[in-house]
Amino acid sequence: MLNFNYYNPVRIVFGRDTINQLAELVPTNKPVMVVYGGGSIKRNGVYEQVMTALSGYRVSEFGGIEPNPRYETCMQAVAKGRQEGAGFLLGVGGGSVLDATKFIAAAIPFEGHDPWDMVVGKVPVTGALPLGCVLTLPATGSEMNINSVISRTSTKQKVPFKSEHLFPQFSILDPATSFSLPMRQLANGVVDTFVHVCEQYLTYEVNAPLQHRQAEAILLTLIEEAPKLQNEPDNYEVRANLMWCATQALNYNLACGVPTDWATHAIGHELTALFGLDHARALAIVLPALLRYKCRQKADMLVRYGREVWGLTAQTSEAVIDQAIEKTTAFFESLGIPTRLSDYQIQQQDCKEIVDRFEQRPAKVGEHQDIGAPEVAAILALAE
Repeated sequence: MLNFNYYNPVRIVFGRDTINQLAELVPTNKPVMVVYGGGSIKRNGVYEQVMTALSGYRVSEFGGIEPNPRYETCMQAVAKGRQEGAGFLLGVGGGSVLDATKFIAAAIPFEGHDPWDMVVGKVPVTGALPLGCVLTLPATGSEMNINSVISRTSTKQKVPFKSEHLFPQFSILDPATSFSLPMRQLANGVVDTFVHVCEQYLTYEVNAPLQHRQAEAILLTLIEEAPKLQNEPDNYEVRANLMWCATQALNYNLACGVPTDWATHAIGHELTALFGLDHARALAIVLPALLRYKCRQKADMLVRYGREVWGLTAQTSEAVIDQAIEKTTAFFESLGIPTRLSDYQIQQQDCKEIVDRFEQRPAKVGEHQDIGAPEVAAILALAE
């Protein structure tokens, strides 16, 4: 097992009818800015629950955060927060809203020329306003980690950044808030969660059986519970299990003492930035292709994955690996999520800019730091 340093201070409040606990969690001595998305929280009752819980607080609002939150929109929220003296931010929504809230929290007190410099790593995040969240869509794990991903329309970039200043102070997870979500978003959340686990699990063996079994437990739960979304749409327990899986998949507990990959995300972000694909759908295209391309280096863990997660019994490692990748692809497609570039009318020549962008990167990606422009081109070719 590799050395590690693990810290996670986020308070999780999980369960039905827990939004009313905001009054016990949000500080009373600071103006609160509530950040949310396109308005679904006003249709499903979450907005009313939040505002009732914050009755008596000094509250302002910023709505309109997009999926794959845009820097330009976030900067409008920054201006509003500065003008109104926001002292605490509350993100209410899914991962995009939470990512945006984290950026806004860091950008409001930022004293440099352009807060984008924090996103691209030109300057460190040195502080942020305190923040909390009410999660409505299980997917990204942003409710219990330091990550944020921000897109910039003017440059067609989608860039991840992180800082320990961006831990939420608390996150409220009420699975009932997901009942109003369309199946497309729920399926995206399952795939996003699944790939988060794989990025920390399907690397190489370092004798970390506990972490491997924790990862396998989440994958097995997703495989078991996800089909019930369509067959049992009113089943609260299904929603609860999927929501907790998403949180556990990316609070970095799984990453303790093991190598991690994240190349699927690096390539997937570019597909989203250039072609507008949903984040999870970009990941569903890249992961199977990447596993095929790197199957020799990932062989030990792919065999384990095939046997422990999919119950495969083929005698040869090669057969187990092939079948495991096929099972993964079939699982994504069973949720209505295509797994080929051609399903989105994207051809190889359309991907040249992605390869060019990796050519310009200062470092390669993957658990061995060996995936650069030529490898990305080969992976995208397998995804065609």
